[in-house]
Order: sequence, then structure tokens, then C-alpha cells
Amino acid sequence: MDPQTAGEPDDGTPAQPTHGVGPWPGGEAAWPTDAHYDRALLAGGDTRNVVDRYRYWRMDAIIADLDKRRHPFHVAIENWQHDMNIGSIVRSANAFLADTVHIIGRRRWNRRGAMVTDRYQHVVHHEDVAGFAQWAAGEGIAVIAVDNVDGAVPVDRADLPERCVLLFGQEGPGLSEEALAAASGHIEITQYGSTRSINASAAAAVIMYEWCRRYAG
Repeated sequence: MDPQTAGEPDDGTPAQPTHGVGPWPGGEAAWPTDAHYDRALLAGGDTRNVVDRYRYWRMDAIIADLDKRRHPFHVAIENWQHDMNIGSIVRSANAFLADTVHIIGRRRWNRRGAMVTDRYQHVVHHEDVAGFAQWAAGEGIAVIAVDNVDGAVPVDRADLPERCVLLFGQEGPGLSEEALAAASGHIEITQYGSTRSINASAAAAVIMYEWCRRYAG
């Protein structure tokens, strides 16, 4: 059964979606006329995973509005092993309104975990760490490596620049030596249990939240 039509009445009345919102109340005569609204969504309802502010908006209008407010931090991920965490990190980057996500290495990545948020998030590709580092240097933006390596400073005590790119590694091996060398700062998340590390996508969400806690007034 389609989850969006579950419970459809036997009399043929269209069922309301189980998430999101249905057609704009009052029919076409009551539709708003602002240019950012999507007529197809006004007519059929909006079941996308967007905040209420963007209900019934066209995708390009949402992106344009986000672009006015994006935070000055970027997120970068090494992608040598087709890590399944990348999609989840992209989703978190969208939630915390990162400027851009940078994929380093393999161009292809599993988008399933992004839950289509990659449609609203700027994502760029760099062939290797050297190319990524060259981009960062050209932009004058600090690279902050996130990995529990010797010398890493706990994020709650670390100098976390407002304008920076947060660099994350693969699940398991973490960041490559080349990536660590390209960073101007190394930070980690304090842990209290027996495991050596936490999930890469969870770590990324923690660090992005800490950035927002400091700067996203």
C-alpha cells in the first residue's frame, strides 16, 4: 500500500497525505500569487521533507532563499571507499545550513542517506586532497580536520574559526595523512565509553552543531 494514500475512503474521496500537507485550502481561487509558489504543489499537496516555511515553494525558490542565509562554514569529506555515511553528512550539512559540501576523491557517492536534501545543498567535487587544499588556499579559508589523532584538541576547547571548512574522513580509517597535513587545525570529540570512535555522520553532526552554537545567532 502506498503510505501516502493509506486509509483512502471507500467513497473515492482523495486521501490526505500521511505527512506534509494536502492541496492548498479553498481551491485554485484561494491560491497565493507570489512567484515562489509551485502551482503543481498548490494543487496536489506538498509531502516533501521541508520545513513549514517552504511548503508549496518551488525548489529553485527554496535554494535561492537558502543562499541568502547560508553560514560561512563548509564541509569536506574524503571519499576513497564509497562511504555510506556521506549521504547522512550531506543531510546534516543542509540542516545546519552549511555553505557547500566538498567531496574529495571518488565522484560517486551513495545519495540515499541524503534523503533528497542534496537537491538543496551545494555539492562540489575535488579529484584529490591536493586540489581541495589548493581551493581552500585560494579562498583563504581554514581547513579544520576532525579526527581523534594525537594532538587533536577537543572541540569544546578548540579554536573553531567562523569561516572554515570542516574536513571529515572515512568510517574506520579516518582521514588520510595527506588530508591531516593539509589542515591548519585538528579537533576531536570527547568520548567517555569504550569505543575508539563514533559514527562518522554522527561526528559530523556534532561538530556542525557546535559551530552553529557559537556563531548561528
